[in-house]
Amino acid sequence: CFIAFWVLSFCPLLPFSAPHYTLVKDDVDLEALVNDMNSSLESLYSTCSGQQTESTPLLHNGQTTSTQRHHHLHHHDMQINHPRLRRSQPMHILAVRRLQEEELRTSSLPAIPNPFPELCSPASSPVLSPGSLPPGEPTTGNYIVKIFSEDGMGKVVEIPADMTARDLCQLLVYKSHCVDDNSWALVEHHPLLGLERCLEDHELVVQVQASMSSDSRFLFRKNYAKYEFFRDPLVIVFPPTFLTFSSLLNFLATSSCPEIQGYLYVKEVGRKSWKKVYMFLRRSGLYCSTKGSSKEPRHLQLLADLEESNIFTVITGKKQHGAPTDFGFCIKPNKGRGELKDLRILCAEEEQARTCWMTAFRLFKYGIVLYQNYKIPQQRKTLISHFSAPVRSVSENSLVAMDFSGRIGRVIDNPVEAQSAAMEEGHAWRKRSQRMNILGSHSPLHHSSLSSVIHIAQLWFHGRISREESHRIIHQQGQVDGLFLLRVSQSNPKAFVLTLCHHQKIKHFQILPCEEDGQIFFSLDDGATKFTDLIQLVEFYQLNRGVLPCKLKHPCTVVAL
Repeated sequence: CFIAFWVLSFCPLLPFSAPHYTLVKDDVDLEALVNDMNSSLESLYSTCSGQQTESTPLLHNGQTTSTQRHHHLHHHDMQINHPRLRRSQPMHILAVRRLQEEELRTSSLPAIPNPFPELCSPASSPVLSPGSLPPGEPTTGNYIVKIFSEDGMGKVVEIPADMTARDLCQLLVYKSHCVDDNSWALVEHHPLLGLERCLEDHELVVQVQASMSSDSRFLFRKNYAKYEFFRDPLVIVFPPTFLTFSSLLNFLATSSCPEIQGYLYVKEVGRKSWKKVYMFLRRSGLYCSTKGSSKEPRHLQLLADLEESNIFTVITGKKQHGAPTDFGFCIKPNKGRGELKDLRILCAEEEQARTCWMTAFRLFKYGIVLYQNYKIPQQRKTLISHFSAPVRSVSENSLVAMDFSGRIGRVIDNPVEAQSAAMEEGHAWRKRSQRMNILGSHSPLHHSSLSSVIHIAQLWFHGRISREESHRIIHQQGQVDGLFLLRVSQSNPKAFVLTLCHHQKIKHFQILPCEEDGQIFFSLDDGATKFTDLIQLVEFYQLNRGVLPCKLKHPCTVVAL
């Protein structure tokens, strides 16, 4: 009886109406029946939502009100055997679907590159500022590098992060239309410190620039002395031993290295004075002896670690650092800020000694990698030579060399004779044009003659530069035997000067014009050997030494980027 009374008393409080059961007959309209069921479900949903809203407890400082507690108890008693149904907030499904479709459509489109990367924010800018990239860490993406030529003009190049110094030189040679003779180098130049060095071919340009200061720059120039110790190792004598090419390769391939030792001038840290001390260069570093020339470990003091440093040439030794000689070099740490107190500035007594110490430093630091850098262009040159036969057109293949010196022309079958005839023909046009200019001019020394202007476009001609400037160019491009340039004489405006390097010494030879039978010639030996123009003179001394100490081998070239 009690159970029946409880059910009857609480039935009116049920939040939903009793279900309706409808007997479907065969002649009942199905569409009307579906509409009636939909309306019943809507009324049921509205009733449930209204009851649930009224029965939702509201908290006031953690306590419920009495009215709310009463309704909550009735609702809890009703749902003893049924868990409470929690409804989420209404959601605009259509809007969310549209948003997801737009995101999917956007992600499926290809990424459009930024046409103005220089306008990006500094954080995402591809322009690499010095110090923005820690050295030695792997990098990705493209970066902007600015390269300067000898005339001070700069060129901006976008390069990948893994581009080496050799690859960048090849790119600049291609863009500048230079002759690729594997002697171009990228130079790290510090004008405030008066230091510079040539980057090794395997070094990453982006990492080197990240360790440079804001005033430093890259220079693009020739350097014939970069691998001269591999071409002619007898030129460099490593004290106290005489190192041959076989012994050089032997210690490069193994861990055993000879010890280089000798006296050097060292600038004392924080002072302007220099001190002459005995030095030892080993693979572990550069040491100085605190007691004469003693090799005992207690007398050796470490000056620089080879792995953590680079060696530079001091270009303003006497003027900026008060060096006793002009043959200074410096050991600069990689991780330092480039301040003067972090540098180890040294000085040798002669150029050959400086070249020896700097070459030994590079060999001890990089080892066999240097020899591999030297052999790569040689192997590439050998590989290209097998495919260097020029592709000739059909019309060129139908041409043959002819000799018209006799009554009847004949075909020259001998290739050696054909080549010599072509060379004679090439020299003949200069003589003919020279006679025509002389006949058309009022004076044999008239500047309109071809011989006075034909050399202007040559790479080895540098115009009106001083003797000091010619010395600077020779020093920068490597003091190797046969390095030369031609310039206008300062003492005689009608004469020229041949500046030549031999045994790391620079010599000057005057080229004087001489007149014979109304024709102007140029000569180095007071008229014993005459040439119609300077090009013939250079070509002759490239094949014959003559009165010069050595043949002309390497022209000093200055290229504008």
